Amino acid sequence: MILTPRLPVLLAGLMLAAPALAAPPVVTETTGPVADVVAAIEDEIVNAGLVVEGHLLIGDMLSRTKADVGGTKEIFTDAEMFTFCSATVSRAVMERDPSNIQFCPYSIYVYETADAPGKVIVGHPDYAAHGVPEVSELIEKIVKAAVE
Repeated sequence: MILTPRLPVLLAGLMLAAPALAAPPVVTETTGPVADVVAAIEDEIVNAGLVVEGHLLIGDMLSRTKADVGGTKEIFTDAEMFTFCSATVSRAVMERDPSNIQFCPYSIYVYETADAPGKVIVGHPDYAAHGVPEVSELIEKIVKAAVE
């Protein structure tokens, strides 16, 4: 079979790519009222000269639809996500590889689970693991400034 000699190379490539594809999110744990952390993240996005494209109220949606989809528990006391982009960073990463369009818009989420009140998680995808460290650097600056 013609493809058989290529199969080991294909499998090796998939095995090398798997860790990046399965990279866990980057998370920072903080304390305080969730609303304050959410406001701080939004403020820092704006302070970085960026525009919030979307503010998603994920926790509200899950609470609102819980009975409709057979949910049995409250997952979050609050869960929100911001989406935004940077023209400068996006251009740099997309000039390098146009398929990096998949990472725009960028996202940062904030949540507090119902079973761990007081523990607030701020997170985002591990963009560096996907070959766009510039995005990670931008987001890490925003998160660090917001949770300090």
